[in-house]
Amino acid sequence: MCRNIKKLRRPNESPTDAELNDAALQFVRKVSGYHAPSKANQEVFDNAVVEVAAVTRTLFENLITK
Repeated sequence: MCRNIKKLRRPNESPTDAELNDAALQFVRKVSGYHAPSKANQEVFDNAVVEVAAVTRTLFENLITK
């Protein structure tokens, strides 16, 4: 689905907040169909990006790797 989102998992290095935000922004753009939302949808769009980035950070913090 989101072919342009790069893999963020790297050995011994967590993704940066900027990387997580960029990936979340790409994801929300893809699933919403909006590259840039209207003013009426800007707040909900921005909130979705923040939430996706936060959930992704939680994922990386809780992954068990060898």
